Formats: sequence, C-alpha cells, structure tokens
Amino acid sequence: MKEKNTIVLIKRLLLFFIIALFISGATAIPVEAELSFLIKNFSSSTQLHYWFQKVLSAYKNVNNDIPFLLYGYDWLAFAHFILAILFIGPYRNPIKNIWVIEFGLIACVLIFPLAFVAGSFRGIPIGWRLIDCSFGVLGFILLWVCYSKTKMLISKNYSIK
Repeated sequence: MKEKNTIVLIKRLLLFFIIALFISGATAIPVEAELSFLIKNFSSSTQLHYWFQKVLSAYKNVNNDIPFLLYGYDWLAFAHFILAILFIGPYRNPIKNIWVIEFGLIACVLIFPLAFVAGSFRGIPIGWRLIDCSFGVLGFILLWVCYSKTKMLISKNYSIK
C-alpha cells in the first residue's frame, strides 16, 4: 500500500510539472497583453515597472519593424508544450521512464548557466535572471522528489501494471 501512495505522490507532482510547463509555454503567446497588464498593476516608481515598459516598447518595435523575429516566441511556446508532453511518459510509468525525469533534472540545472551567461550578454537585469532561475529551482525540487521516490520503488523491484 505504501508503494501505491508513493506512485500517487509521484503522479501528482508530475501532473503539476506538466501543467506548469504548459502554462509557462502559453504565456509566451500573448506577450503584449501580459506586459500591458503588468505595467498597469505595478507602481510607476519601481524598477520592475521600468523594465516592463522597456520590454513592451522593444516588443512593439520588433512587431512593427521585423515581426518575423517574434516567431521565436512561438517556438518558445512550442518547446514548452512538447516538454510537457514528454513528461506524460513518466506520469504513466515513472519506473519505465525515469530517464525523462533525469532529463528534466539536467534541464533545470542548465537554466542557471543560460540565465547568467546569455542574460548578461542580453542586458537582462539580475533580478529577472534570478526569477528565471527560480523556475529551475522549483522544477528541480519537484523532479528530485519524483526521482528519489522512483529510485526507491526500483530498489524494491516494484512494477506498475
């Protein structure tokens, strides 16, 4: 019975992870509306408000002058959707698909060098890079619990039917 509770926990965490990836991807689509909302809801005296205005202005300029560059947002959303689909395998059977969980752990760790190296070259404020890294931390924690619980099930020769 304890193993069945462990499977339920793993599946719940993976479902949360899948939904979070999907939502994260979906937010890459209505960027202009999201930024406009954030600008309206943050005090104009904050650095965050200034940053949102700067990003919205750049987005509008690119959209007007070279809209094909925004195709990158579409691919960003697509990548999140595909990664969410990838985790259906371990949701169905974490033991058989533990490699996907390992892949996710590696991806979460790799957020850090990307955020700090590319973010630095692109002029992304440190606070925003830390927000990006927080997704890696949260994802890593969720997946680490799934991974360690799955390894425990494997060590007990538990199989999912």
